[in-house]
Amino acid sequence: MFPTTTDRVPSQTDEQINRRIQEQIRRNVVHYSGCSAELIDLRLQELDEEWDVERALEFNAATLATSSVILGLCGKKRWFLLAGVVTAFLAQHALQGWCPPLPLLRRLGVRTAYEIDRERYALKALRGDFQGLKLDGEAIGHEQVDAALAAVH
Repeated sequence: MFPTTTDRVPSQTDEQINRRIQEQIRRNVVHYSGCSAELIDLRLQELDEEWDVERALEFNAATLATSSVILGLCGKKRWFLLAGVVTAFLAQHALQGWCPPLPLLRRLGVRTAYEIDRERYALKALRGDFQGLKLDGEAIGHEQVDAALAAVH
């Protein structure tokens, strides 16, 4: 009925934009594939600071709703309607993955958390973070679980 969390935004985004974002991820990983671990570390720091589309939409909605309430309290009551419309669109986004600012944000290259994570974990794999993991079907112990969690941090 509703798209999955990872598919919500891409399913509501023009396929050409989705391809462009995926191609940029690939170019980024190719670029860093020949780089030192230190340069990969810097790129991972950049990815940690990158705003995903959810954060951008939440900030946008919070700013508009707060402004609407302040303007409604200071003047005309019809400003309260804007807060209602904004929160309705935010709810629609939570359920379907679409709201009015989404096409613009995606055209600007704002990625989902999943898309950012794809680049992050590809870079971590290039850096060698996962080489020490031995998950060969044996009963997995606490040390292996801790190592797996540490590798993806």
